[in-house]
Amino acid sequence: MPLAFLTADRAFDEAADDAPLPYDDRDQWRRPYRPGPWRVGAAAILLLLASFVLVSAVIIAAAGVMSGAAVTGALGLAVVASALRLLRMGVWVNATGLRHVRFFLTRTTPWNRVRAVRTAQRPVKWLALPRTVQGQALELVVREGAPEPAVLLTDHNADFLSRTEAFDRAADTVEVWAYEYAPAARG
Repeated sequence: MPLAFLTADRAFDEAADDAPLPYDDRDQWRRPYRPGPWRVGAAAILLLLASFVLVSAVIIAAAGVMSGAAVTGALGLAVVASALRLLRMGVWVNATGLRHVRFFLTRTTPWNRVRAVRTAQRPVKWLALPRTVQGQALELVVREGAPEPAVLLTDHNADFLSRTEAFDRAADTVEVWAYEYAPAARG
């Protein structure tokens, strides 16, 4: 009985070769790295807190205080939205540009405005707190506008804290995207 999955001694299907792979679409926004354990853990704790708040909203509604239930439910939904936004934060790339997603702000820079994407040694914030430590940062330099480079990633943020190899891979990947799509980054 032949098995449905591809084995080493079986030839590839002709139809499977014609289907585009999911990562072939360069027009979709993609994050060139996985979210780190600190970011995922913080979002999981926020979602756990949101579940307690939403359950309390149901209990308040069952008690008959609808205004309190509405306020508590809105607070629970705000916590869920902030957890989802926390997971969306980071650097996203596609064929048209580079998108830097922060908690309250998203900035998209087209590749034709990018002058350089580089890794630099500098003081960086530890987990986005006011404390700074010496580390590496991936910087975005645009052609006109900002006098100093924008920091995209650091090796001490929630995605790369104590994961220097992952930071190096992510920085290299973003630099390759810039080299491939930004004409000014090549020279």
